[in-house]
Amino acid sequence: MTASARDFGIVCGTMPTGTHNAITDVPGVKVGHITIREGNINTGVTAILPHDGNMFRQKVLAASESINGFGKSAGLVQVNELGSLETPILLTNTLSVGTCVNALIKRAVAANSDIGRTTSTVNAVVGECNDGPLNDIQAMAVTEDHAYAALDAATTGVVAQGNVGAGTGMTCFGFKGGIGTSSRRIKLDGKDYHLGTLVLSNFGRKGDLTLPDGRHPTPDFPDQPEKGSIMMIMATDIPLEHRQLQRVIRRCGAGIARLGAFWGHGSGDIVIGFTTGNTIDHDQKSDLVTMQALNEDKIDQLFRAATESTQEAILNSMCAAESFNGRDGNSRKSLADWLKLNS
Repeated sequence: MTASARDFGIVCGTMPTGTHNAITDVPGVKVGHITIREGNINTGVTAILPHDGNMFRQKVLAASESINGFGKSAGLVQVNELGSLETPILLTNTLSVGTCVNALIKRAVAANSDIGRTTSTVNAVVGECNDGPLNDIQAMAVTEDHAYAALDAATTGVVAQGNVGAGTGMTCFGFKGGIGTSSRRIKLDGKDYHLGTLVLSNFGRKGDLTLPDGRHPTPDFPDQPEKGSIMMIMATDIPLEHRQLQRVIRRCGAGIARLGAFWGHGSGDIVIGFTTGNTIDHDQKSDLVTMQALNEDKIDQLFRAATESTQEAILNSMCAAESFNGRDGNSRKSLADWLKLNS
């Protein structure tokens, strides 16, 4: 089993985690990966499914936040305008966004023959990071079949982290980055709810990483400007309205900042968040609908959960990632190896 930050005694914050310490602790949420490693090709696709049903017909309430907008994600304008998510979320490399959009559209049309004919078109949502240093990104190796494979591989429970799926060729603070996840458990009105974050970490300048205990791990790696990207996917089963969700996902940025990043000019730092606690029926007949919302006096718990789970998810992505040799001999060391030598 790959390592996590907690395996090295690194704990982010004080809130309890869910059973798996993963975004899949939110009931119904699934994650799947397809990893592509063939010579100079080191990339993949990661899929996040909010529920098992037809997402076009039963949308989840959603929002997005651009902390620094140097990115090429798809579908976020409509997510913020309508406050809903109507496809799974796919993560991949920068030049494969279009391929993944096509795959999501084709899947949605196959399940909903009225799309674009007697009802609206579908808003496919895809996030990306640039894995060019370790992957021959110009080869555009990701195919629609890879996207379908990631969707079909999605499961609940334990989430594979590190050098998997979209995280295969990513770099973080000069170390090997990738996929990471973490969750927090929150009690409201006597019931347990969960908030979980999954990250695709590919950001941060060498030497800026700050661990919760104050250490500054620094790899043997050339100095470079702050650049790269991070995609953060935050999920919860707490019923929120769109404005509340937007406020919560904004706090994922605090999780990045706790680790020493300052959201540089060349970094695309994007959050997509959704709640399964409020769904939107595409075929709703009623003129008025009822939705639950959080008592805003309780929202600080969610702010803290978003911050802590993002910080820990990033560290998990780096601890789970093994040292890696990629395109044209470019290599990245694992944070786990640094921690073993400096414990």
